[in-house]
Amino acid sequence: MATARELLRSLALHGILLAAAGLMLLPFVWMLTTSLTPSAEILNPSLRVWPANPTLAHYADVVQAAPWLRYLWNTVVVSTASALSILFTSSLAGFIFAKYRFPGRDLLFIIVLVTAMIPFESYMVPFYLQIKALGWINTYQGIAAPLLIMSFGIFFMRQSIMTIPDELLDAARIDGATEFFIYRRVVLPLSKPALGALAILSVTNSWAFFIWPMIVTSDRRLFTMELGLAMFQRAFTVDYGRITAGSVLTVVPVLIAFLILRRSIIRGVTLSGMKG
Repeated sequence: MATARELLRSLALHGILLAAAGLMLLPFVWMLTTSLTPSAEILNPSLRVWPANPTLAHYADVVQAAPWLRYLWNTVVVSTASALSILFTSSLAGFIFAKYRFPGRDLLFIIVLVTAMIPFESYMVPFYLQIKALGWINTYQGIAAPLLIMSFGIFFMRQSIMTIPDELLDAARIDGATEFFIYRRVVLPLSKPALGALAILSVTNSWAFFIWPMIVTSDRRLFTMELGLAMFQRAFTVDYGRITAGSVLTVVPVLIAFLILRRSIIRGVTLSGMKG
């Protein structure tokens, strides 16, 4: 039976966690309420938890002002290509780093980790010149190019695959299985929680990518949802109603994906730290 001290400690811990969760949700609550607030009330200095006259006019304006379904489709195409590529490259490289020994393995893995610390902006210009030389300006492959490999994904999958017993792999080899067969039929099925977590991380990363699509495309037919939001921010004014309504439409698909995969995400993150 829990003592009074343990009960108080548990209540205090849960209270702190609830307060932190409330602070994290506050910007989303503000975004939702602002998207439902008439333009005349948005800049009203009086603090309101809920608008006095809620309206869906901003959502209708957003859909009419921009081809939002087209932007959603472009974002889905780029995010899907990014997720599939990252899942394949990260799981394959993670399998190699976790289960194979070869000269320079640790040094190569350190280099991979170091690249994860280099901000994209530091090599964005030479990367753009390479994309231009390939003729990929204003193309889907040009937008998705920097999102096809994730250094953190390699580290994440390595940590997860290290928890798979070597005896399973050796038994498959004794049965005559090839290395790629082991990767496809043994490693991947046992790594589903980590793959689910990595999938949502990669989709979230590509879904919110802004600066590169803005540079590599000028064709509005290829705009992503993040670029679509920028249309409502002008030089001297910001249309808060439309931009928050667009933000809600942008966040909802990712939120739904997170709610569906949340168990896999938590389990994958937990398992990836069990062995290192």
